[in-house]
Amino acid sequence: MESLMKDRIEQLVNYIMKHCLWQFHSRTWDRERQNREILTKTLEILCDESVMPEDRLDRCHWVDAVVLAESYRKHYPWINNLSTVEITSLMKGVHARIDFLTITGSLNLELTDEHY
Repeated sequence: MESLMKDRIEQLVNYIMKHCLWQFHSRTWDRERQNREILTKTLEILCDESVMPEDRLDRCHWVDAVVLAESYRKHYPWINNLSTVEITSLMKGVHARIDFLTITGSLNLELTDEHY
């Protein structure tokens, strides 16, 4: 089961890495915020929770989450058969992996350059 979860996490992460431009913010704090906001909203949408954007930036994250959730449902139909608990666990893994790839494991020195 753990192998299946890892495989599914990698499928969803791979989709983000190939199709989502929002992963390329230039500062660590931007990437942390966008990953948190977009992936949390994607989780809420996939779990059929009501998501109400509060301001313009929140609306921007919400739109990216809507597109991502719709893409996940279309390209990975197995996600439609998961329980809320399974989706939550899956998206927690996606978030951790995306944070690693785009922030903590990134070799991009601009992320931490205070003069950038």
